[in-house]
Amino acid sequence: MNSLDRKDLNTPLEEARQGEVLTMENPVLDQMHSGKKFYIESYGCAMNFSDTEVVASILMEDGFTNTKIADEADLILLNTCSIREKAEERIRNRLKDFTKLKRRKKNTLIGVLGCMAERLKKDLLEQEKLVDIVCGPDAYRDLPNLVGSATTGQKAVNVLLSREETYADINPVRLDTNGVTGFVSIMRGCDNMCSFCVVPFTRGRERSRNAFSIVAESRELFEAGHKEITLLGQNVDSYKWKNPETEKTVSFAELLVMVAEIHPDLRVRFSTSHPKDITNDVIYAIAKYDNICKYIHLPIQSGNSRVLELMNRTYDREWFLERVDTIRKIIPDCGISTDVIAGFCSETEEEHQDTLSLLEEVCFDMAYMYFYSERPGTLAARKYKDDVPHADKKRRLAEIIKVQAEASHKSNKADIGKVFKVLVEKESKKSADDLCGRNDQNKMIIFPKMNAKPGDYVFVEVTKCTSASLFGKIVK
Repeated sequence: MNSLDRKDLNTPLEEARQGEVLTMENPVLDQMHSGKKFYIESYGCAMNFSDTEVVASILMEDGFTNTKIADEADLILLNTCSIREKAEERIRNRLKDFTKLKRRKKNTLIGVLGCMAERLKKDLLEQEKLVDIVCGPDAYRDLPNLVGSATTGQKAVNVLLSREETYADINPVRLDTNGVTGFVSIMRGCDNMCSFCVVPFTRGRERSRNAFSIVAESRELFEAGHKEITLLGQNVDSYKWKNPETEKTVSFAELLVMVAEIHPDLRVRFSTSHPKDITNDVIYAIAKYDNICKYIHLPIQSGNSRVLELMNRTYDREWFLERVDTIRKIIPDCGISTDVIAGFCSETEEEHQDTLSLLEEVCFDMAYMYFYSERPGTLAARKYKDDVPHADKKRRLAEIIKVQAEASHKSNKADIGKVFKVLVEKESKKSADDLCGRNDQNKMIIFPKMNAKPGDYVFVEVTKCTSASLFGKIVK
């Protein structure tokens, strides 16, 4: 699955040939790592947090224990995001904090995992000298060997991408779980070459995980007390797994049903859908099963068809609006959220207005909104000029946020007086007297505790709202 480059790693292992499975059993390393502690921070998307649980499992199997205190750790890891420049800046600053810690504790190793690892391996290791270990998303099985190499003073790198690795056989360790909700990765990588996105270069080609392993992991979570799982993938709608025994291909709609049928009390969510790939079969599956949440995250990115073509999204404005219309016809109460990029290359004021008008027309329940930041290595960076002035990007983003805030408030006000089934997740951050949890439509509702506790299903009547949250009370 993963091959090693001896020039990069400088380990005594035999060089593994491309395509062969490299066994990680090494009694010397096992003894070396036994009793040592690791500390890990995750940034970015839910997929990164899910990967962190895989990393924890691999390290704990190798003799490490987890600590929540960085000063106690022998190994500090940052699981990174490279989607936007701001995320990279934040991680670089955090690495500088840890290098100060290392001056006090010289034997501490610092490693970078995930998307930044692949993209910035040379900068982080050689130029800025911030880390000892760089490990890409497909090389986590190799972490014990990388740590062993770094312990001897060598710089340890493995950022090779794989066409097979899904970590399907690894049982993730739930580090920061609330015991109520959990993530299950169903696929890795992405084949959609959106011109602004680094994911295909940092996470590799798309491959789907064994459907039975997904169902088994979901069942284990439910039996351990979790009431909700989120199925994760860069584009879940393109999930396709071929059963080698029957030659039958399992689609995402079929997988959704398989997981939903584990138990009616197991609530199922998923993220993220792609407008070009979401099928009516998926929409009908959501409508049919009460425990599949009536919520879809459907990134639009731009409301203008020319800009969408430049982004290589492979759909236009009309296609997107048809998909939204179909969703709302089949699932009238479906919550829909989106992603929006302001100021993409060559975007005009008129095209920006198209994005605002689409937001007003669709009235999304919620949106993640950003202005465009060029990512090195992407198609947009190679082919297009980042020519929208920074001031215009910021203004356009502010206008997008304003329109969406009004849409979110309108959506929330429409829920006042309605009663929703809510899964209690935790205490409210603002008051120990209140609990909070999400409804089917992924809206957070805050309400007085009464006799409820995390993990309970309760019915809550909405009594008031803001543009971001709903407030209510438990009813019989």
